[in-house]
Amino acid sequence: MTGSPAPRQLSIDLLRAVAIVLMVTVHFVENLSGWWGTDGGPFAGSQRTWWLPSGFAAPIFTFLAGTSYRIWLGGQQRRGRTADWITKATVRRGLFLIGLGFAFNVLVWLPEDVFNWDVLTFIGCGMLALAALRRAPDGVILFAAALVIALTPVLQQLADYRQFWVAGYLDYDFTLTDVTLGWLITGYFPLFPWLAFPLVGYAVGPLVFETDGAVPRRLPAAIGSGLVAASAAAIVAWHAGWRPSDSTTQLPWVTSPWTMFPPSLAYVLGTLGGVVLLGMLLHATIDCHPDRWQGLTDWAAPLSRHALSAYLLHHVVHVWPLWAYGAATGDDATALWQIAMPPWASLGLALVFMALAAVLFRWMDHRRIPSIETLMRWLCD
Repeated sequence: MTGSPAPRQLSIDLLRAVAIVLMVTVHFVENLSGWWGTDGGPFAGSQRTWWLPSGFAAPIFTFLAGTSYRIWLGGQQRRGRTADWITKATVRRGLFLIGLGFAFNVLVWLPEDVFNWDVLTFIGCGMLALAALRRAPDGVILFAAALVIALTPVLQQLADYRQFWVAGYLDYDFTLTDVTLGWLITGYFPLFPWLAFPLVGYAVGPLVFETDGAVPRRLPAAIGSGLVAASAAAIVAWHAGWRPSDSTTQLPWVTSPWTMFPPSLAYVLGTLGGVVLLGMLLHATIDCHPDRWQGLTDWAAPLSRHALSAYLLHHVVHVWPLWAYGAATGDDATALWQIAMPPWASLGLALVFMALAAVLFRWMDHRRIPSIETLMRWLCD
């Protein structure tokens, strides 16, 4: 049994492209110019990057990982793929992303960061979780996401989250205990609470986007779920008084108004609600009137299709030169880390990269030049 594929969701392309722009901007400025300027260097002490949109790209990417999987799943079912074939393809994709994530950690960062459990390894694990849960009712999947969120503060307290973070960076030992805890709780993107994002994206996607080729009929439910999450985040943040978390607090996950490391309750609920509401807004304005937004979506589509390539490439072009210069001029490869240039210069480089990447990916599509996404489909589908 075969069928026509669902129309491409322009709102998803735009939302993913927005996430790429945010991600590239934050990474260029943070890695080349530093964060709050308290670590010394020529730009220290100025709180020079308070304006960075940090913490917003990852929730969008991980939420869309679940939604995109739901769309992919519907396409495979319309092509007549068996349940066994879909499960195997999903597992292969998950393992591919986990392996790519480990290789990325070694080749882009330093070898001792192989078990950072960054976003690529997390999304791969999320694919494996969706392979196991994809046949469950949406209500069960949402309950699992809520359970993940609810258990996170307990697990963080049991693991003593703060002992694994030094000066804002993950610091672990190469032991089975530390590596496992990093995967589950203390890494950059551990399963608790980040697994909630692809689970919610998978279950709520049909409320927001056309995941099965039909216009969604439950937009009020999507709006309601987004407003509930966003309102809960506002209440938590208000209760916390919008004060920076005290470094001596053992469990800032609940009491802190907005932190990504560790992901606070306000952060998780706020970003989940925000992504749902933004997705609904973009779907209503773009997918329902695509001709009005043709120029914008033409720009966003190549970035969306090559999101994985963009993630890998932007790290290579701005991190490798730091390591190369440091290694060539002295014993410390990290000598220029976060002090290479002022923020305005790194922001300019990020914008130049985004412009060149959009041109590059459009050219690759026109010439049918394979990318990392092509390799993943060739190996896994």
